[in-house]
Amino acid sequence: MLGEPGTGGVTLVEFLDFECEGCRAAYPLVEQMRRDYDGRVTFVMRYFPLAGHFNAMNAVLAVEAAAQQSRFEDMYARMYATQASWGDQQVSHADTFRGLADDLGLDMAAYDKALADPASRARVEKDVADGLGLGVQGTPTFFLNDRQLQPTSEEDLRASIDAALAAAPAS
Repeated sequence: MLGEPGTGGVTLVEFLDFECEGCRAAYPLVEQMRRDYDGRVTFVMRYFPLAGHFNAMNAVLAVEAAAQQSRFEDMYARMYATQASWGDQQVSHADTFRGLADDLGLDMAAYDKALADPASRARVEKDVADGLGLGVQGTPTFFLNDRQLQPTSEEDLRASIDAALAAAPAS
């Protein structure tokens, strides 16, 4: 979950891949919506590294390792801020991601341990399995209160959220 849960009875879930250019393009919109709907909508991110992205799994494991030190959002933001320098390349950028973790001041022994821990990969694989079970085929894929959205614009996405908020029982 990003931030605090909302009280409006509405949850927006994004299945994402940190190497996906579409996810990077959606990132500023998601961040703006988090501000605009703060306190009303719960925002959830789920891992969905695509097999065609060479560094997707390394990136998501780096974010998961940061999350285990309560720094998910910081690493999430850094992945998108730096994606142009490492994305769409056929060489490992695990060292790049380790450098990002170090720059955040993470406990690097704990970071390395989390990367090597099969439970970290299992956490990612659970999100992927859940996504596949829900019909996710690519990223970003959004679900609003368990219903897959296919927004064609920012306005379309916001209209769906606004309608869900209007239809939600008062809390």
